[in-house]
Formats: sequence, C-alpha cells, structure tokens
Amino acid sequence: MTLDSSHLTDQPTDAADIDARYSRQVLFAPIGAEGQRKLGSGRVAIVGMGALGTVLANHMVRAGVGFIRLIDRDFVDSSNLQRQMLYDEEDAASTTPKAIAAAARLSRVNSQVVIEPHVTDLNALNAESLLQNVDVILDGTDNFNVRFLLNDVSQKHGIPWIYGGAVASRGVALTILPGDTPCLRCLFAGAPAPGTTDTCDTAGVIGGIIHFVASFQATEALKLLVGAREQLNLGMQQWDLWFNQQSAIRVGGARKADCPACAKGQYDYLDAIVDSDTIQSLCGRNSVQILPVVPHSQPLDYWEARLQPLGPVEKNRFLLKFSPTPDIQMVLFPGGRVVVQGTDDVIHAKSLYSRYIGM
Repeated sequence: MTLDSSHLTDQPTDAADIDARYSRQVLFAPIGAEGQRKLGSGRVAIVGMGALGTVLANHMVRAGVGFIRLIDRDFVDSSNLQRQMLYDEEDAASTTPKAIAAAARLSRVNSQVVIEPHVTDLNALNAESLLQNVDVILDGTDNFNVRFLLNDVSQKHGIPWIYGGAVASRGVALTILPGDTPCLRCLFAGAPAPGTTDTCDTAGVIGGIIHFVASFQATEALKLLVGAREQLNLGMQQWDLWFNQQSAIRVGGARKADCPACAKGQYDYLDAIVDSDTIQSLCGRNSVQILPVVPHSQPLDYWEARLQPLGPVEKNRFLLKFSPTPDIQMVLFPGGRVVVQGTDDVIHAKSLYSRYIGM
C-alpha cells in the first residue's frame, strides 16, 4: 500500500501556510517552518514493526516526515498487543502482517505522508534495494544479524542509522554516522551467540522502556532530517527504568582503523548469501524461518489448492497457514518465505519445507 504523494510537492515555507496539525512542532524554534519543510521532503526506512518500530513509525508519521518505508516479516499475534501500539485484537485475530496493519492505521493518522509497507524479511538479497534511497534508517529489530546488515548498508551508501534495543526494563540506543562515528562493527565484533543474551521471550519487557528508547531514536532522526547534526547525541545511551539507572558511554574514540566495515569496506553481512542466512531459528518463538534464495512465483491460491488435501489450511490475502500435523503450523508468504511454528529444530523445519513446499 503506497499513498499518493502528489500533494508533497511545493512544500510550504511559511508557518502560516503549514497544516495546522504541525503548528506546535513549528513553534519549536529548532524546527520551525523551514525544518517542517525539510521533514516533509524527508525519507525514512524503519526495519522491524514490533514494539520499537511501531513507536518509531507513529512519531515519524505524526511529525510529517514525507516518506516512510515499513519493513517487517512478521504478523500480529495477541502477545504483541501489550507493547506494540499500532495493533489491536482484530489484527491479531486475522493474523494481519505487521507492516500492513501499521500502514493502515497510520494512513488514517496522517494522509499527507507516503507510507510504503513491505511484508518481507530484510536480508542480504534485498537490503540495498530497500534501504538505499532513504535519508535515515531506524532500527526496530530484535536481531543482531539484521543490525549488522543495516550497518553494512549504512557504511556502503553513507546513510545514517540509529540503533535501538530494549528488553525487560533495560534499553540502549546509538546514533551512527558513516565516516564520522564508530560503526557497529567497531563496537561489537559480531552478533552474540544464541542463548547468551536476554530476549523479550526469555526476560519479558515492559512498555515504558520501549517508548523511552524509540522516542530517543525518533528525536535523533528529526535532528538529522532538519539538518541539526550539531545537536546529535553521539554517545551510547543506556537506561533501566525499573531500577532508576541511566548512563552514557562515550564512543567517539572507538573507531577502529582495521574495522572490516567502515575502514576496509568489507561488508560481510551484506555479501553473505548463504544457506545459514536464509534458514533461521527464531529465538524464543519455537519457530524456524526459511527464506528461499530464489523466490517462488506461485500465488497463495496455488498453495491453498495444493495443500488443502494434506491438512487444514487458512488463507487471507497476505499469508496462508497450513497444519501438516496438530503440533506444526507452516505460515507461507508470497514469494515462498515460510515460518515453521512448533519446532526450533532447523533440520526438522527444513525437512518439512522440502516435503510440502520444495527447496
């Protein structure tokens, strides 16, 4: 769903001519009428439309950022509703893809903004095409491999990105400017090993820290879009709202002369088109995602007809659910991406995919 952008041309420069919805934002002197015009021509990509992503998207749309691309592979379920602010019980009952549900809700909030949802897994095959033509990339993911992929695109194409994460009552955020600040690989050699860090599925999460982190990210994005780089907070911010802790780590001197990404131009995550990157166990979800390297061309109607004789099938216009056994559910998306629910065994999931979908 992409909303008409014809009305985004010839953005107003005088406060009196700007839509009244932005009046309080224009009164804020660091933004003003000129800053509002810049926001109206700004382009943002938000990767992940879960807890952080929904808050980020809400801020960007209400602020009047002209173009917003929403990227998420998942669909809404009832466990999301406690903290993912753009969704409701109807979205969960209909298993609506998050990017679609968010776009539909936000289009009713601000019809002046072009919202472009993508129900897809961000990976090495599509990251550059989805992220290359934006001004800022906002991290709403919960996956370190994806964050390193964002970092590679950022460094290769000179696009600022804002890292954020939250779990339990703790949160962290960092603004990364290619060529000026350390990149993610300067600070972390690689993704943590599975099971070595807390996740929302193992440690839980409270809604307040989500809004805290995402609001910081969103404000940094507004600074970038209006050209107020001198006001950016370039330290790594850390909070624990429950235990009343806050700290900032100065990272300005942490750029590494031998960093593979920002120093050597070696984009390991962007170039890693291998089987291990297309088959992923989804931590804490008892699920495995399988992404075909070559997308399938068959529509969901084809799969419905093919799989119905083999077990229960439910289909909407975004996805199809197939249950080959009572304890396994395969969620099939256009293009052949499948989430196998009911197992975290990659080999078993791959076997099911091969049996019913084909490799």
